[in-house]
Amino acid sequence: MASYEAVIGLEVHAQLLTKSKLFCTAAVENDSQEMNSHVDVVSAGLPGALPLLNERAVELAVRAGLACHCEINPRSRFERKHYFYADLPKGYQITQLSEAICKGGYVEIGEIGKKRRIRLDRIQLEEDAGQLFHVAKSTLVNLNRAGTALIEIVSAPDLRTPAEAKEYLKRLHSLLVHAEVSDGNLEAGNFRCDANVSVRRVGDPELGTRAEVKNVNSFRNAELAIEYEISRQIAVIESGDKVVQETRDWDAAGQKTFSMRLKEDADDYRYFPDPDQPLLKLSQEEIARIKREMPESPDDKAMRLKDEWGLSEYDVGQLISNRAVFDAVSTLIENGIDAPTAASWVITDLMGELKRRGVVDVEEFRMPIVTLASIIKLVSSGTISRSIGKSLLGEAIDDESFDPAKYVKQKGLEQISDDSQLQAWIDEAIQENPSQLEEYRGGKEKLFAFFVGQIMKKSSGKANPQLVSDLLKEKLG
Repeated sequence: MASYEAVIGLEVHAQLLTKSKLFCTAAVENDSQEMNSHVDVVSAGLPGALPLLNERAVELAVRAGLACHCEINPRSRFERKHYFYADLPKGYQITQLSEAICKGGYVEIGEIGKKRRIRLDRIQLEEDAGQLFHVAKSTLVNLNRAGTALIEIVSAPDLRTPAEAKEYLKRLHSLLVHAEVSDGNLEAGNFRCDANVSVRRVGDPELGTRAEVKNVNSFRNAELAIEYEISRQIAVIESGDKVVQETRDWDAAGQKTFSMRLKEDADDYRYFPDPDQPLLKLSQEEIARIKREMPESPDDKAMRLKDEWGLSEYDVGQLISNRAVFDAVSTLIENGIDAPTAASWVITDLMGELKRRGVVDVEEFRMPIVTLASIIKLVSSGTISRSIGKSLLGEAIDDESFDPAKYVKQKGLEQISDDSQLQAWIDEAIQENPSQLEEYRGGKEKLFAFFVGQIMKKSSGKANPQLVSDLLKEKLG
């Protein structure tokens, strides 16, 4: 594999935060809606029904372009893409191609001082298709999503590794969410990508034949799908065969891609200007207004968090990359928790507990952040120890109505700060571990933490750790 390099370009589809669809007044669905409950004459494709462009969708597309350093096209055009979508009743998709609303631009990846720009070809406005459900020998159609406003962000083939592709997707996701262009909900398919992957010999200027992997809707699956596709194409070439230009799907359970159909070229879609849509024209004044109303960018927010909140670069990076983490920390601060403490509890303790439970994203948990604030205040006041606080975090995640203060009283979990009791546990720990005591006094100072751990264990985590540390230092000299 070392003699090959991959060439990767990504096409990301992001659903826009509009209340109605792109070309009609039918409401955008949410998870609680019944099948086919958000369909009107336009999204049903009825003869004679004419599309009417959603102005808010245009503004959000411009926002996306500004967030990605694009040139905003003052004149763009909608086109019909003729491809059989069983879940788009009119038989074609309204999209953009030759004259998209945003052109050029870039997304930066990499660490500070080592950043690299991944160029964008364009950002285009288009409508989404519906959903198909295969039941026994029948196929059911839900048109709630048909006609929903999307942007498609098309990158140049500048990515070279699966890890770079994953980082690019995370960065792009952060840009769109912070600009309030999309909610970025991966589970709902509101942020998903198609990956165009090819391989070539290192040093070869010619691009290899690409395969497109469709509709991958998680950062990890995108990385895994590209890894698999690179390996598959290299194996094909090494066996003496040729890579076929095709569209493939990703089987997350089987961890492999599989062929869906031969890949069409643009000519096969018979694009032509949509006669029902006039040219979309934007004045410089309109573009300037949208720019003024842009929310704070991730980079600006990072600088502010460093200055105002006094956070480390790592903590800032975690907050910027995940809107839910940022919101959780912000809520804690609003509830009287200082910024470094709030960031530590969310990033280290809350995220760590969720990870142990197999929860990938903090957005998936339902514990009220005010409950976490109560736990932190109990720890900060010395009422309970940090270890007890961490155990309460697990209880709070399991029970949305959990009352930390009441639970601490019921279970007798208040922190013990009585010197005589602490001294008794310290004496026991020293007497029970003579060899460790000898090593410590011989210069192995790391064993101090061992003794603290033994004392905390004897107290079932209820001993005041600061007092334990002070008394133990005094005892050991």
